[in-house]
Amino acid sequence: MDSKISIMDIDIDNCSAKEAMKKTVGYMGTEPVNIVEMATVAGLMQMEDMHKLKEDMCGFDLILAGDKTILEAADITDRKCLQEIEGRVFLKMFMRYLHKNHKRIYLLVESEEEGQKFFDYLQHYYYGLQVIGLAKVSAQDQADDMLVNDINGGEVDCILAALKSPLQEEFIVRNRSLLDARVWLGLGKEYIQDGKTGLNPGKITQFIEKFIFKKEIEKRKRN
Repeated sequence: MDSKISIMDIDIDNCSAKEAMKKTVGYMGTEPVNIVEMATVAGLMQMEDMHKLKEDMCGFDLILAGDKTILEAADITDRKCLQEIEGRVFLKMFMRYLHKNHKRIYLLVESEEEGQKFFDYLQHYYYGLQVIGLAKVSAQDQADDMLVNDINGGEVDCILAALKSPLQEEFIVRNRSLLDARVWLGLGKEYIQDGKTGLNPGKITQFIEKFIFKKEIEKRKRN
């Protein structure tokens, strides 16, 4: 299984965790930076009317569904696929790869609190992972030059970005040609965890986002 589905004008790769892992590991041996994005319901909704950004995202190397609701919107009901997304199987496999192979990681977050929780989470589950840098990214203060220089100076293998949309996507679109890292993995804010309760949006917020998302998909199908 290796195909694409179009959700809200963004082509999402419909592949298994194993297939996604094989592609991403392959990217680790190539230059320049390859972009892997985890699409989320919240992110897709935030970018609904951002047509230029969606065009730019067509150049991303791999866009994966980060929520089973996205696959369900494309009428994909394969139980294994849905379970892999719900269990974040690809992410766990890739993190183990980074840890085992001593890859150098740089974290991008939006606040000191999120950065600390993200770092603590990685240390708890992947103790010894080489996190060589962490920085805040702000839509108000786009100090890209300093940040890019810091990342490149650290000889980074992989950048893990846990930013909201469209901040996350806009940052890598602006700086793709400047970064020396092998892989950019855009996780979205939903993926920041502290190992227990995490920083994921509350259940009510998630429910509302998914309800609105499903209604929008239904409307598009009717039209």
